[in-house]
Amino acid sequence: MKKAVGYVRVSSQEQALQGLSLEAQRQKIEDYARFKGVELVGIVADEGLSGKNLRRPGAQKVLGLAKNRTIDAVIVVRLDRMFRSTIDALETTQRFDKWGIELHSLNETLDTGSAMGRFFITMVAALAALERETAGERTAMALALKKANGEKCGGDTAPFGWDADQEGLLIPNEKEQLVLSLIKDLRAEGLSLRSICRYLMENGFKTKRGNDAWHPEVIRQILKAA
Repeated sequence: MKKAVGYVRVSSQEQALQGLSLEAQRQKIEDYARFKGVELVGIVADEGLSGKNLRRPGAQKVLGLAKNRTIDAVIVVRLDRMFRSTIDALETTQRFDKWGIELHSLNETLDTGSAMGRFFITMVAALAALERETAGERTAMALALKKANGEKCGGDTAPFGWDADQEGLLIPNEKEQLVLSLIKDLRAEGLSLRSICRYLMENGFKTKRGNDAWHPEVIRQILKAA
């Protein structure tokens, strides 16, 4: 028989809401475990805590049990009881999958131990990727418009290839513009982000902060903002 642990949470604002009380969540999880024929070894609770992140005592305990493989499954009434977002849930579910742990959510009818549950997670991953790409496109368009208008693109540091004057307006940095063109050319030739980093380091080019070390994510951000 599979062993499962339940997880329940309620924030201070949700204490009085019907169906979200700790008692109601516990009852639903117990009923689900009996229906599924799994052994419920315990129910971990976080009371009066928001779900803005996973740095909650109860959530950390559940993650520890999963990582140590002392259980086979985690059961929640709703995904938002444990996770702040679908992307957060996806990332944790991927870790569960590596550890051989199933995630069951009653509200979303999610059971990652089933083919349909794994399909649901695949769809969530695709939607999450689409959301990130769309956000990236919107950011790139906004940066391009700001550059065209000579405006600073936010933050304390101007984007690579540009400097900000005393009024916060962007002006081209000739030295960095040459490196920026080189990065674009190398990428157009089919070099990977890591290969571009290696080329820049081997030839003594420095980052915006004057560092010798280049990282793929830095190159990715430079190309996105270019």
